[in-house]
Amino acid sequence: MKKVYGSAAEALDGLLTDDMLIAAGGFGLCGIPELLLGAIKDSGVKGLTFASNNAGVDDFGIGILLQTKQVKKMISSYVGENAEFMRQYLAGELEVEFNPQGTLAERMRAGGCGIPGFYTKTGVGTQIAEGKEHKDFDGQTYIMERGIVADLAIVKAWKADAAGNLVFRKTARNFNPPAAMCGKVCVVEVEEIVPTGSLEPDSIHLPGVYVHRIIQGEHEKRIEQRTTRKKESA
Repeated sequence: MKKVYGSAAEALDGLLTDDMLIAAGGFGLCGIPELLLGAIKDSGVKGLTFASNNAGVDDFGIGILLQTKQVKKMISSYVGENAEFMRQYLAGELEVEFNPQGTLAERMRAGGCGIPGFYTKTGVGTQIAEGKEHKDFDGQTYIMERGIVADLAIVKAWKADAAGNLVFRKTARNFNPPAAMCGKVCVVEVEEIVPTGSLEPDSIHLPGVYVHRIIQGEHEKRIEQRTTRKKESA
């Protein structure tokens, strides 16, 4: 089965519909599938729900889809770097389902493993627990969280081979693998496609069985919070 496509638009052809649930990888501005997000914006689909750690910033990442009002709901952990995200939420224009980071990552991983739900102590006694099933194990109270199965997963990896085996680089490994796992269809953008068989098996972070389509492209290396200090005089 062909997995390598020539562009983001080509890789997403036939996959996008209004009101779909998309799992997107990335952590801060690290490992964001920016080319695929741009193609989703250009497609004009709307009413989207995104399961993602955050929404990037105002003009990068999922933030570009918030600007065009193509997103109706975010399932996220962190929103602090996106002013438009906060504005839409406070104005009642955007639905937000807050999840602790570990819970969100596990919800994605569970969905990818065929696990419909799991129990966790995280969030017990807070607003996170409202309306959720509670159960005691060994004298401790847990709440049930549902696994996430997305209509589409979009992720960013460092390297891939033509079979879809993926290698992630450093922080980009945080949310990309579980996001990839939970999609009914997974589309990946990478910096480099290498010959099949050239990746060391023990270095593969996600096997190609989860990956359906791949593109290679040039990526912007943004810094979310640039912190510098003045050069000390001799």
